[in-house]
Amino acid sequence: MENTAETVQNIITIKDVENAVGRLSQVLHKTPLTRSETFSKLAGTDIYLKYENQQKTGSFKIRGAYNKLCEIKGSVKNVLAASAGNHAQGVAYAAAALGMTATIVMPKSTPIAKINATEGYGAEVVLFGDGYDSAYEHAKTLAKEKNAEFIHPFDDVSVIAGQGTLGFEILRDMPSVDVVFVPAGGGGLLAGVSFCLKSINPRIKIIGVQSAGADAICKSFAEKKRISTLTSATIADGIAVKTPGELTTSLINTYTDAMVTVTDAEISSAILNLLERCKQLVEPAGATSLAAALKMSEEIRGKRAVCLLSGGNIDMGFVHKLIDLGLAARGRKLRFKTVLPDVPGSLERVAKIIAESFANIVNVQYDRTSADLDPQDVFLHIVCEVSDNEHGKRVCENLEKEGYKVILAN
Repeated sequence: MENTAETVQNIITIKDVENAVGRLSQVLHKTPLTRSETFSKLAGTDIYLKYENQQKTGSFKIRGAYNKLCEIKGSVKNVLAASAGNHAQGVAYAAAALGMTATIVMPKSTPIAKINATEGYGAEVVLFGDGYDSAYEHAKTLAKEKNAEFIHPFDDVSVIAGQGTLGFEILRDMPSVDVVFVPAGGGGLLAGVSFCLKSINPRIKIIGVQSAGADAICKSFAEKKRISTLTSATIADGIAVKTPGELTTSLINTYTDAMVTVTDAEISSAILNLLERCKQLVEPAGATSLAAALKMSEEIRGKRAVCLLSGGNIDMGFVHKLIDLGLAARGRKLRFKTVLPDVPGSLERVAKIIAESFANIVNVQYDRTSADLDPQDVFLHIVCEVSDNEHGKRVCENLEKEGYKVILAN
């Protein structure tokens, strides 16, 4: 498929997005768009945050799902979708609000909190497969058996138009925006927002963001054709998509200015920053936009940049892991091992040096079984809280001055 403006004109029009705005006007929360003093200072430019994590059902997905179901409600009673989280809740809510029945196929590994939330909106949940791809294939089969309309999470014009309403909101609240960072998985959000913004004001730069471990759209953008990846390994499960949409790829390749990737460490650091500075819980996929803006601070210097925080649905059992990753990424956690004589008082001496270095020990483990050890020695694995990388370096130097060899953990 050629990715030209002429080609994509037949996919979606600005009228499609305007119609979606009308359908959603009485349904959505008006999510804030505000300037962050903290992140503006960090990036050396004006950083604004669009808090779509505060949206109904916890993410932007309600926009596309509700718009699609509004369009088909006169002829369809049963809908079916596949999702591990946000799309499931969006479809379930929209179906209940519009008097339809919804069945959602979710992977067996889906956290119980997300299953309960989806069922809480009135949908029937079917657990199938080990991941999204197998759940998707089963959902397509089940839709035929149940005579239900399958609601695609991203590769659908009505869904794309619904997600594009965010572009109108950004322009309404901030007409002078220069750059917008948008998370991308299957591409529905990025396709809709970039199409909407570029159609109204071509001057605005749109930067799509993916996790480095799930970068199918980045590869598709570089090659100007749809490309699938064999794996999608990232903490940002909301954008862990191996194959982007055909429609979304065409729109993104036409209207998006650049694609960038961020690492899991950078994502975790952004989540921790949002918790500490803004008191906002943002899911990994949603935090990629801020991670990218901070990473590209030199490139956007002097610009007014909006980071679209696309969702806030996190399994609570995973939050502590994200915080731990974020602390490590920012140099706030120091992990190392050292060799001690296996005699009373050894740990006390090491602990004293660390305490005098103003670091706090949070975890200690002994290893007496390593083949690298002399029989009379022990490996001591330590995790410390420090203020930053420089502080951690000083802790290590102080230990080495006292004769302890410090081996940093990977």
